[in-house]
Amino acid sequence: MKTIQAYRFALDLTPGQERAVNAHVGAARVAHNWALARVKAVMDQRTAERSYGLPDELLTPSLPWSLAGLRKAWNAAKADAAPWWGEVSKEAFNTGLDALARGLKNWAVSRQGGRAGRPVGFPRFKSRRRSKPSVRFTTGAIRVEPDRRHVVLPRLGRLKLHESARKLARRVEGGTARIMSATVRREGGRWHVSFTVEVQRAERQPARPASVVGVDVGITHLAVLSTGERVDNPRHLVAAQARLRALGRVLSRKSGPDRRTGCRPSNRWQRASDRLGRAHARVANLRRDGLHKLTTRLAREHGSIVVEDLNVAGMLRNRRLARHIADAGFAEICRQLAYKTGWNGGRLFVADRWYPSSKTCSGCGAVKAKLALHERDYDCDACGLVIDRDHNAALNLAALAAELNNTAGSGSVAARGADQKTPARGQVAMKREPGTASAGKTGTVPTARRGDRSCAH
Repeated sequence: MKTIQAYRFALDLTPGQERAVNAHVGAARVAHNWALARVKAVMDQRTAERSYGLPDELLTPSLPWSLAGLRKAWNAAKADAAPWWGEVSKEAFNTGLDALARGLKNWAVSRQGGRAGRPVGFPRFKSRRRSKPSVRFTTGAIRVEPDRRHVVLPRLGRLKLHESARKLARRVEGGTARIMSATVRREGGRWHVSFTVEVQRAERQPARPASVVGVDVGITHLAVLSTGERVDNPRHLVAAQARLRALGRVLSRKSGPDRRTGCRPSNRWQRASDRLGRAHARVANLRRDGLHKLTTRLAREHGSIVVEDLNVAGMLRNRRLARHIADAGFAEICRQLAYKTGWNGGRLFVADRWYPSSKTCSGCGAVKAKLALHERDYDCDACGLVIDRDHNAALNLAALAAELNNTAGSGSVAARGADQKTPARGQVAMKREPGTASAGKTGTVPTARRGDRSCAH
């Protein structure tokens, strides 16, 4: 089974190497801003000409928005726009142009209604201070050194790693991995290199292929399983809130940048900003580590996993719970389970967001018309069952796996894409008739195939 995955390592750069990386990052930003200015100028010119009554055949020729078109225009003008272009790799300019081409395409598709989610805005100019420094290499010498402590990138040369790259080196040496690209990015005050690798993964099976587990995510407990296990929510952001507030107060007392006057930030402000960024990066790393350990354990142990399709964007509108919901990472749990179940030979069932998992009795199947959020125990009026609310929802999700398997078929179907409604179980309250909810997003996640990305649902 071939799949695309990433290997990320921290770098220990010398001052000279860091200046070279910053030069490449700056070149990517210059190319992006130059091409965006050209695109906007042509669009404005064509709009003005139309207002004059000129026919379309007499308008200023439009600038192609594809990467090939933008690259051709840049190569024709780079001698004047960037006389120093020969000092950095051509991949630096390609990084900025590729980002702009993707942004323009997403904006155009979103305007035409062909893209789900929130509307995509028109690309904006990149700032040296506000944008995240990044440069991507797709051609040239990209390899891991035999000592597994250094990597080689085009024009940057030999860079030292903060950790061993033995996991990637073993696969490359064994012929089960092929490095496709490398991206150098600065996050949390530290430079990292990420390798996009095509990996030949061995076929695996979960430890218990016949096991079915329902996963109900929450705030009090990060996850409650149908087996009765409760995974505690570490609440990393809450634990670090005192330090983050202190660092924020220190930063506010320093002389920062002022866009109105063009005043640059002081060195003390920059150091305080870096400390605050490292604190936030530590919280993100702790959260990512905990979620990876949880999802890896579930995917390796259970053959079938059932989760809910939660409206996380809508939940974040609750100003009292938004911080805790964002800290838990509900969407990240589903995203990681989506590709890890394929890697380990399991299946992921996604219940429709309108399926009443919390309102349904796991004993008799009766559905309550209302269940307030503060009611943490489910008390069934039909059979008298009293059970924890989250455990009851996890049991309903686990029981739903058999019904989804019969509805969607034994073959793999698109995630949340099966044209089937989530079937109602047992008795239904009068205020909620079965089948009235729109449930066209129920299905199983297909196993990973060649060309699939681990970050995709």
